[in-house]
Amino acid sequence: MKLTKFGHACVRLEKDARSLVIDPGAMTPEPGILDGAEAVLITHEHFDHFEADRLITAAAKEPRLTIYTCSGVARHLTQLSDRVRVVGNDDVLSAAGFEVLVVGEKHHFSHPDAPPVDNVGFLIDEEVFHPGDALTILDDVPTLLVPGQAPWMTVPDLISYLRRLRPDRAYAIHDGLINDWGIQVLESVLSAEAERLGADIRRIKPGESVEL
Repeated sequence: MKLTKFGHACVRLEKDARSLVIDPGAMTPEPGILDGAEAVLITHEHFDHFEADRLITAAAKEPRLTIYTCSGVARHLTQLSDRVRVVGNDDVLSAAGFEVLVVGEKHHFSHPDAPPVDNVGFLIDEEVFHPGDALTILDDVPTLLVPGQAPWMTVPDLISYLRRLRPDRAYAIHDGLINDWGIQVLESVLSAEAERLGADIRRIKPGESVEL
């Protein structure tokens, strides 16, 4: 399959001329990322992962488009109720020719005054895991889309997560809030872990693709 990273936490997966998109939120500026996609997977309702108007516009253009997400997101998409499928932990589904395992329930703890919102991660074809805003543990993750930076995460959290999952490949996403200096720090941390774990661990730039 082909994986392409877009702004912040969004990726597009393509296989056999079919495609799905994960988390095209407001911090994903690229146009056309949903063109031709048959499925959209949304991990949770925060604006950097979920933009209702973008999904409404895409659904109007593409009659095949189906949205798979948690109940927290679905409540904001009542006008697309015929296109939305609510999923939860341990669900298995087929979307755009991919097999998807749903993993997780809640967002990582981020604020003492707000309970964590719903958050579901997606393991695609037993190969690519997008955890959303959580550090969900799985036994076998060949390719991890690891959050690179977030208000709810520290560098020790990032390193511990990589060492716990020990993926063959880890590509940093969730990097839209950091400036050029922060990107240099992130890339340095990832490079050190790549050497330590003997794995392909790095940041993919927006628009860059890898073949898996």
